[in-house]
Amino acid sequence: MARPSAARRRSKVKGVQFTIMVVGAAGTGRTTFVNTLCESDVLRHKVIEDPETAHVETGIKIKPANIEFEEEGVRIALTVVDTPGFGDSIDNEFAFQEIMSYIERQYDDILAEQSRIKRNPRFKDNRVHALLYFIPPTGHALREMDIELMRRLSPRVNVIPVIGKADSLTPQELRSFKKRIMEDIDHYDIPIYNFPYDVEEDDEETIHENRELRAMLPFSVVGSEEEVEIDGQPVRARIYPWGIVEVDNPQHSDFTRLRGAILGSHLEDLKILTEDVLYETYRTEKLSRTVDTDDRDSQLLPEDLVNQSVILKEEQLRREEEKLREIELKMQRELNERRQQLLAKEAALRDLETRIAAQGSNTSY
Repeated sequence: MARPSAARRRSKVKGVQFTIMVVGAAGTGRTTFVNTLCESDVLRHKVIEDPETAHVETGIKIKPANIEFEEEGVRIALTVVDTPGFGDSIDNEFAFQEIMSYIERQYDDILAEQSRIKRNPRFKDNRVHALLYFIPPTGHALREMDIELMRRLSPRVNVIPVIGKADSLTPQELRSFKKRIMEDIDHYDIPIYNFPYDVEEDDEETIHENRELRAMLPFSVVGSEEEVEIDGQPVRARIYPWGIVEVDNPQHSDFTRLRGAILGSHLEDLKILTEDVLYETYRTEKLSRTVDTDDRDSQLLPEDLVNQSVILKEEQLRREEEKLREIELKMQRELNERRQQLLAKEAALRDLETRIAAQGSNTSY
């Protein structure tokens, strides 16, 4: 796809709003990557204060965070949507549904806004333009959970696979791991964002750049929120007994190329694909489901579309309330189980105290 230079020139004047979602299990380097990407503490690291509750499944949470900065002369209002709790449960079906519901909710919001006769000038477009999926550096292949998540979400959002904490693998292991991941993506026909280009329409520079970026998939990244001094210069890096891994060194990590792509060269491409392909597909599907088959040829009034969007939102709220009730019941069951365990332990303790007291009485004689 050719790079829309005219759109980028307009962006330099008025700025651009961009949203990325980061998904990955705990320990894949998701939080550190975001903080390194934005050069600030956008996300907080998970801290377990009570070891006794460390095993408790808290469930997934959707947490948007906003930050503004300038990139290549363009003012960017960036929204980072974090998904803490993903992958922590044995059954991640609910997590899949929550992520999908959030993405589709943003589409519903803009569908309702576009259907109004008088639109809100302060309306904020929160559609997710890119989803960075963090694959744990196992060195083997994609897990079933990885395949299922990318397969489900790719029709709704531009999915970019990322290997977090890539410095935990040797260069040879990393190359083999990347190859196996792309083989799995091809085998399962997962339509990730693979930096598309048109040899007939795009210029040579764009084609060359996109081929390079496509060859890097999945991106192997290293993040660091600390700087070390190398040759008198502050460098973001991670220090190990065997050496130093530099975040911005292309020989050590794909971080710089990934950052440059999503916040620079391909930012507008991602927005256009979201608007013209992903959203339009969702919009067509949504309206075709809500319009009665007998009235397909009739022209709907904008007020009707607004009413339909309101009904859809109410239905989504109803489903979300049902999910919350299920979670509440699950927590109540777990609480009852823990209460029974506690009562059993108390009974065992009383029995032990009785036996100790009896032994003491026998000893005194």
